[in-house]
Amino acid sequence: MYSAIAANKRKTLLIMAIFIVIISGLGWIFSTLYNAPSFLYMALIIGGVYALVQYFAAAKIALAVNGAREIQKSDNPRLYRTVENLCITTGMPMPKVYIIDDPGLNAFATGRDPAHAVVCATVGLLELMTDTELEAVMAHELGHIQNYDIRVMMIVFGLVSAIGFIADMLMHMLWWRDEEDNSPWMTAIGIAAAILAPIVALFVQLAISRQREYLADGTSAMTTRHPLGLVSALKKIEAHGSSMRRQNALTAHLFFANPLKGNAIAKLLSTHPPIADRISRLETMGTKL
Repeated sequence: MYSAIAANKRKTLLIMAIFIVIISGLGWIFSTLYNAPSFLYMALIIGGVYALVQYFAAAKIALAVNGAREIQKSDNPRLYRTVENLCITTGMPMPKVYIIDDPGLNAFATGRDPAHAVVCATVGLLELMTDTELEAVMAHELGHIQNYDIRVMMIVFGLVSAIGFIADMLMHMLWWRDEEDNSPWMTAIGIAAAILAPIVALFVQLAISRQREYLADGTSAMTTRHPLGLVSALKKIEAHGSSMRRQNALTAHLFFANPLKGNAIAKLLSTHPPIADRISRLETMGTKL
């Protein structure tokens, strides 16, 4: 567990380095196209500020866009006590607890760190899960908090948004630029960078998000000492569906299972690994515990 937390902290630094390189590249293209070195510094400042704002505000935004409402123990004793008991078991601070009025079977965790964390479950999840299955799902979400996945993903979310914003600015400026201001090949590089940078950032996000789901599944199994409880929950979600009525691609990476409706291409670009793969790993783990 401690090695996983340390790895996530190292991964945070690596992620920030990769995204800084992408943002610096976009800034360099701005500077070259307009012969203005200050554009490079502007891109870094804009990217940093944008990511910082997202880092501190993303949790509130995620709760708002998904229609989550905070509850106390008296509002839903079963969910609240499940989270409370798991926190006592792991020795972590009690996060705020939210519910989403949605029939899709899903849950998510968000926040900056264990001291500023939130866990949320849908009404559909609460209605169909047994106590064992609910405990396993919430242990998974608390695992994201324990492993500092929530911090990693808040940083990634902010930087991906910043790269998209800067790339969009570059594309708009290229449209209104005098063609004689610079060579055609630099213009072509600028257009390619504006298109490719957000795509590269997205695939980095996908890779990170999928790995953190496996890690949280493992954390849940270690916490509950019952991997098959999470296997049962995943099978139930596969049978009944995890898609949400409110479709929001920007917060999809936060959820326990893919909350988006989509075709094969959408599944390929999902921030979540296939449920069958997750089940297979947990069943293997179950033979060792």
